[in-house]
Amino acid sequence: MDGDTQPLRPQRRNRTGRLSQLDPGLGSPLEAALAQRDGGTLSMVERALDRGDTKLAFQPAMRADGTGVLFYEGLIRVLDDTGRIIPARDFMSNVEERDLGRRIDCAALVTGLRTLKANPGLRLAINMSARSIGYPKWMGILRRFSRNHPDVVERLILEITESSAMQMPEIVTVFMEELRAKGVTFALDDFGAGSTAFRHLKHFCFDILKIDGQFARSVDDDPDNQVVTEALISLGRHFDMLVVAESVETEAEAKWLAQAGVDCMQGYFFAVPSLKPPWETPAPS
Repeated sequence: MDGDTQPLRPQRRNRTGRLSQLDPGLGSPLEAALAQRDGGTLSMVERALDRGDTKLAFQPAMRADGTGVLFYEGLIRVLDDTGRIIPARDFMSNVEERDLGRRIDCAALVTGLRTLKANPGLRLAINMSARSIGYPKWMGILRRFSRNHPDVVERLILEITESSAMQMPEIVTVFMEELRAKGVTFALDDFGAGSTAFRHLKHFCFDILKIDGQFARSVDDDPDNQVVTEALISLGRHFDMLVVAESVETEAEAKWLAQAGVDCMQGYFFAVPSLKPPWETPAPS
């Protein structure tokens, strides 16, 4: 290509009939419509946070030996002004690098800690982004509860996704060392979906390894998933981590995973996330 040649960009005719260049990303009516939709959804989420319209949906992590629930995961849900849940898939991927993402983490943490305080026998996992470590409000919430209610934070599990942890491994490691001394448990979420450098993994202080749900899918008859899952279980064992299989949806998957050696399983086969705390539901007679 000639060094003076400009890259081609979408063109359209202006009011004078002359060709004008479109800004990248605005050349497609579909792209424009999607951008407008995403902007509307983010505004809706922001208004919900302003109103305090958030809740946790609880899903159990079941012991693989069949002896019951080891802990619950609290999944943040954001409600629109009619009380309906705004699907997380519509906004979560767009808030990771925004202040809005940090506000969502704050809402999840506050609700989770209050739930733990109200239920002394409960262990609860809450999701967080590594970016929230540098967010003063989020850290203030955690440190205040740690100071005033040490028994509460001792039952807290913080889940950090593999991809988030690897963005700033040194900062995550220091943060985990500080909080583990106060009794906080850490889970490495969606493991196997990202690109963990194993030189960092051995320095992390994770207590729980959660195998990404894609590997549980049809694992009972998928040789590729079986090999990967067995390797991830072995890795978790080597680093003395409790191993949880995510997104378990069938009895056959659950049986295979239990025989393979996972400690816990979580997924629709056992229970869907529920806005009503499952521990408040009377056992069937």
